[in-house]
Amino acid sequence: MNTSTLWDLTGWEFAALAFAALLVGFSKTAVSGANTVSLAVFAAVLPARASTGVLLPILIAGDVLAVLTYRRHAHWPTLWRLFPAVAAGVVVGTVFLLWADDGIVRTSIGAILLLMAGVTVWRRRRADAGAAAEDEPDGVVTRAGRLKARSYGVLGGFTTMVANAGGPVMSMYLLSAGFRKLGFLGTSAFFFLIVNTSKLPFSAGLGLIDADSLLLDAALVLFVVPGALLGKWAVTRIDQRLFEQLVIAATVVGGLQLLLR
Repeated sequence: MNTSTLWDLTGWEFAALAFAALLVGFSKTAVSGANTVSLAVFAAVLPARASTGVLLPILIAGDVLAVLTYRRHAHWPTLWRLFPAVAAGVVVGTVFLLWADDGIVRTSIGAILLLMAGVTVWRRRRADAGAAAEDEPDGVVTRAGRLKARSYGVLGGFTTMVANAGGPVMSMYLLSAGFRKLGFLGTSAFFFLIVNTSKLPFSAGLGLIDADSLLLDAALVLFVVPGALLGKWAVTRIDQRLFEQLVIAATVVGGLQLLLR
């Protein structure tokens, strides 16, 4: 893999990656989508394609911590409906990576994220400000919701494979489906643990994960834990409306970063 080893990094570069790893932990247990900043940091310090291979094990470590924290709040009917579509998206993303350059990948995903953020804001504004959340997310109980789940699933699988950017996609889906804060975090925790783990053989086959990248991961994974603990502390102090606003804002920032890089 064409990337810097742990020993090639300057102190400032390692500090930037360590901060990005801490932010991964925070995003997994608090504001999903905030790790789009981590994507940008890793891609700035390391070669863009190689950075996805280094970041993937860091994301999985965060997923494990999130599952341990929110495992009781996962909504499995939604997960089972998403997985087949996500698998298709991962396969499409793998094929896409064989020929697409970084510029095409960034522009495509950035545009998708901004479009979905706009749609989600529009949907939320149409809802009554005081309306109670539905007992069952609409991604499960309606035909339109099931179609939406499949569409977002394919997009989520595609974006998570090509740029580890599936978080904002699924954040927009879970918000639009009416998930409350803990259900959102519990469902996304299991979703990304399973999806990111399934990506390992694809990434290794593409040469994105090797001994050098894993050595760097071993040094960075220590910073995921304090980030996750900070997120767990913060999420209890964030109300539902602010939570949704932060998730949408993080998605917009991530989309703009991809478009403007």
